[in-house]
Amino acid sequence: MAEHAVTRTTAQPGVAAPHAGEHFNGRKISWVGVVITCVGFIVGAVAFYQHVHWWLFWVGAAVSVVGVIILIAAKTFSEDWY
Repeated sequence: MAEHAVTRTTAQPGVAAPHAGEHFNGRKISWVGVVITCVGFIVGAVAFYQHVHWWLFWVGAAVSVVGVIILIAAKTFSEDWY
């Protein structure tokens, strides 16, 4: 096994790099796609509340598909990792 290079920094002990405490929340388009998808699932679930309203179920399914298409088009599955 190759030996790994050891890097030494001259930073003060106990002081983290400026980016160490930041939290990446993802891109805005990712949140838009997720919210649209969740709204579609909620609409589809409401269709089954008392009795089945098939037209409302299919509207919810279509809204969910639109949200997933937004996520795929934005390529957020591979770029918004934490």
